[in-house]
Amino acid sequence: MVNRSNQNSRIWLRWLLILPGIGLLWPPFYNTDQPELIGIPFFYWYQLLWVFLTSILTAVLYKLKA
Repeated sequence: MVNRSNQNSRIWLRWLLILPGIGLLWPPFYNTDQPELIGIPFFYWYQLLWVFLTSILTAVLYKLKA
């Protein structure tokens, strides 16, 4: 059985899943070529970085749920 007070105290962690949406749904923020990372324009590596960050964030939140 899940402890309700423990579950309610961690509900704010779910709000962290909004960060990728905020970071990626505003293209003017990252619509630029500079800075480059090993020859890859910022526009591309910024989005790819969010893929990895989102998967890590989701895994951490999943583990904390258990």
